Amino acid sequence: MKKYIYILGAALVSSLILTSCKDFLEAENKSAGGQTAEQFFNGDATSLGVYAYSLMKPIVSRTNVYQYGTDLYVPSRGKTSVFHDYTLTPETSDIKTFYSDLYACINMANACIFYDQNRTQYTPEMRFVRSYCYYILTQQFGRVPYCAEYINNAATEYPLTELSEIYAYIIEDLKSAISDDKMAAAYIGDGHASKDACYALLAKVCLAAGWDLGVSYNDVAKGTYTVNDDSYFSEALSYAKQAGADEVLVESFADKWHAAKADNSIEVLFSVQYDRAGYPGVAQEGGHGLQNNYGHYYGSPSLGQKYVNSEMCVSPKACKLWDKGDLRYENTFMTTFYNANGSDNWGSDGYYAYYNSADTATQGIRWKYFPYYVSDAEIRAWMTAHQPQMVKGTWDNQPNAYKICDAGNTNIITYKMADDGTISVESTQTYEDALEGSNALNKFPCVRKWDDATSGFIDGTNTTNDYRDIILLHRSDIVLVAAEAAYMLGQIGQAEGYLNNVRNRAGFANTTISAYSAKYTVSAGFEDEFHKGIDFILDERARELYAENERWMDLRRTKQLVRYNIEFNSKIGSLQDMSDDGEHAKLYRPIPQAEINANETLTAADQNLGY
Repeated sequence: MKKYIYILGAALVSSLILTSCKDFLEAENKSAGGQTAEQFFNGDATSLGVYAYSLMKPIVSRTNVYQYGTDLYVPSRGKTSVFHDYTLTPETSDIKTFYSDLYACINMANACIFYDQNRTQYTPEMRFVRSYCYYILTQQFGRVPYCAEYINNAATEYPLTELSEIYAYIIEDLKSAISDDKMAAAYIGDGHASKDACYALLAKVCLAAGWDLGVSYNDVAKGTYTVNDDSYFSEALSYAKQAGADEVLVESFADKWHAAKADNSIEVLFSVQYDRAGYPGVAQEGGHGLQNNYGHYYGSPSLGQKYVNSEMCVSPKACKLWDKGDLRYENTFMTTFYNANGSDNWGSDGYYAYYNSADTATQGIRWKYFPYYVSDAEIRAWMTAHQPQMVKGTWDNQPNAYKICDAGNTNIITYKMADDGTISVESTQTYEDALEGSNALNKFPCVRKWDDATSGFIDGTNTTNDYRDIILLHRSDIVLVAAEAAYMLGQIGQAEGYLNNVRNRAGFANTTISAYSAKYTVSAGFEDEFHKGIDFILDERARELYAENERWMDLRRTKQLVRYNIEFNSKIGSLQDMSDDGEHAKLYRPIPQAEINANETLTAADQNLGY
C-alpha cells in the first residue's frame, strides 16, 4: 500500500490542488486541469480511499497544535509560538490550514464511501478515517459542522453540531465499521484500518466524551471538577479491553521504538505510512519532520549532527519526569551524540552513527547527557572509563558531558575532559540561560523516538526527510486510556493495575496512586489529594507517550490545561493570560474566521470562547 499511496500522491501534485475548507464549501476548482478528485480518479473507490489515507499526513505530522502550550516542551534560542503563549487568533494561518486539512480528509473519505458501490473494505475503513478526523476536531475545536455526505456542490450551509451529537455519530460510525465483514480484524502494518484500530479509537473517543459531556468544571484555573455522569467512562473501559488493554505488555520499549523495528511493532494498532523507496519524487521532500522538532540546536549538520529546530526543548518539569531505572528514558532521548571525522562519513559518523556505525565502542563522543539523578562522581567515573572517546584527539568537535538539571532543578552543568584525561566543570548555567543565553545550544538531549536512521545519508538539514511511519494508535496508549477510565469510575485498584502494566515494562515494581510522588518541583498548593490520581495518570502518559502529539489534548480533556500552564508554562501566570477577558479561558482552538465567513449558518457568536 505504501508505494501505491506515493504514486497517486505524485500524480495529484501536478494535476489537483485541494485548498481550504472555504474552497470546498464553495466548490471552487483550483486545479490546473479543471479536475475534481473524483474526476481524476474516475470515481474509483480504491484510489479515493488510498488518497484519503494520504490526506492524514499533514494532519498528524504537525506538532504545534498538539504540543505547544503544555508542561512538557519549551521553545529556545529566542523561538516563540502563538500556541505556546496563547495569543493565537481566528486568523492564525496554522489553525486555518489544520482545520481545512481535517475537512479535506473527511470529504475524501466521504467521496470514497459514496463511490464504493460494491461496498469493499474501503467503506468501513473510510468510516474509521472520518471518525479519526472528527475526533481530532472535537478535541481541538469542540463543536464543528458534522457532515457524513460527500460535498460536490456549492452549498455553504453547514451548521455547528453539538458535541453530544458528534460523539454519537463517531461512535455509531466506528461500530458500523466493526460490524462490517469487509473490515480486517487486526492491523498487519500495511496502513489499512482494522477492527482493533476501531476499538482503540472508540476507547479514546468515549474517554473524551466522558470528560466533555459528563464532567463539569468547578474552577477552571484550579482544574477542579465534578463527575455528573460516568456512563461514557464505562464504555471507554469496555472498548479499551476489546482493543487489548488487559494484555500484558511484552515487547520492550526499546524494540517498540527502535528506528529499524518500530514500523513493525506488535503494539501498533494503526499508523500513517511513509516509504522512502516508494516515493517517486525528491526523497527529501516526501517525508515528515518529526525527528527535527524535539530538541535544542546542535550546530551545523555538516559537522555530523542532526538538524533540530529548537522549537520544542524538554521543559524543566519534563527533565525530572523519568525516575532512575526507567527504561523509557534512554529510548525516548538521544543521550549519546557521536563525533564526526569530516563530512565524507556522514551517516556512519556523527549523530546517526548511533544507528549506522559498525563500532560505537571506539567512536568518538560529541556530547553525553546525564539525567538529574546521576551524581558528580558517577559522571566523572563514566568519563574516565570512556576516556578514548571523550577526548578530542582527531575528531572534528570538542566533546562535552552535561548534567541536565541538578538537585535544585535550576542548573545545567558542563563537564570537559582534557587530552590527559583531566576532568573539569567548564560551566554551570541556569536552565533559562542554557535555553536562551548567548551560548544556548546543545545543552539538552533531543528526542530520538522518530529518528530515521537513513535520513542522514541524504540531507541532514531537510525537515521533511523522515520516513518513519507515524504511529497514531498503539497498545500502551490504550492501556493508559483504560487506567484513566477506571480511575474516573472510582475503580482505583483496576486503574493501578493498568498503570503498573505500563510501569512494569519500564522496569518498575507495582505501586499505588497514594504512594506516587513526582520528582519535579512545584509551587505550594499545586499538589493535593484531589489531583493526585489524575496527576499520576498524566505523568505516566507523559513518560510513555512523550513526543507523540498527545499532550495538549490530554490536558484539555482532563480539565488540567489552565492549571498546568499556570504552574509550568513561563509565559502563563494566571487565567487572564489564557483568556480574552479574564473569564473565558481558551480551552479550544479558534474556528478560523474564513470558515465562519464562508458558512452561511455561522456567525461571530459561534466562535469558541476566549476569542
